[in-house]
Amino acid sequence: MHSEPVSLPGGTFVMGSDAHYPEERPTHHVRVAAFAIDPVPVTNADFEEFVRATGYVTVAERPLDPADFPEAPAENLVPGSMVFTPTSGPVDLRHISLWWTWTPGACWRHPEGAGSSIKRRRDHPVVQVAHEDAAAYAAWAGAELPTEAEWEYAARGGLEGATFTWGDEPRPGGRIMANTWDGPDFPWRSTRESGWTRTSPVGSFPANGFGLHDMAGNVWEWTQDWWTTHHPDDAASPCCVPDNPRGGAEANSYDAAQPQFRIGRKVIKGGSHLCADSYCLRYRPAARRPQMVDTGMSHIGFRCARRGAETA
Repeated sequence: MHSEPVSLPGGTFVMGSDAHYPEERPTHHVRVAAFAIDPVPVTNADFEEFVRATGYVTVAERPLDPADFPEAPAENLVPGSMVFTPTSGPVDLRHISLWWTWTPGACWRHPEGAGSSIKRRRDHPVVQVAHEDAAAYAAWAGAELPTEAEWEYAARGGLEGATFTWGDEPRPGGRIMANTWDGPDFPWRSTRESGWTRTSPVGSFPANGFGLHDMAGNVWEWTQDWWTTHHPDDAASPCCVPDNPRGGAEANSYDAAQPQFRIGRKVIKGGSHLCADSYCLRYRPAARRPQMVDTGMSHIGFRCARRGAETA
């Protein structure tokens, strides 16, 4: 179900936020060149077409090398991925391991593990894709992953400085604008007000001012950029507006809290169906999170961008 990319003129905009999480600071002007971007995330049907055409095997479907995980028990060295697992009641929200479970057999075909299927989710965004999987699909499609700046520019939809992709009110007129966690009881009880507890079909919620859907909620989306703990301080200077910034260096993206893992982390954007206002108000254009490049999850997908002559 391929959708025609939406061509955007590019320009200068205010990136980041000084009002929310530290990693979004400081706000600064950025200039991006004209580019085109998919109006919705890549779907299961799209990704299946790619796999059929190329025989591609995703990271989550490949056996693990014992040399890379010397302390892991043998039964854990099987293909799999991370799956959101609701808890039975309230838990300490500082410990995400309480609701994320390494699940053998979890992959893009089986998002929640061997017993799950995408048969009735062909129009949902593909998940359980690592960064290289997303980049491989983009290359096959004659595209690339967007940079963080491009993604944020597109998500803002022309609204300068607005909190959300649609404005400053979370629910204008009481309308639900994105697939996020319903209710305050994350990660154990959802009110199901939106109609979805996991992913939703792409395009189920209103588009932003550029005609782009799911730039808030549903699934986090991979970008090209290596993670930085905050935006460059010198970028806030009015004299020097960065042109088409490309993020930081891979070596600086490693998780300092886990020095045993020398794995690069890329920026993901947009929030997901697991964003709860009481816990993770990150379904905003400025929001950003790091994700290890070798790990897919049940709430991360992607969309493609095209630059230069490819935008025509």
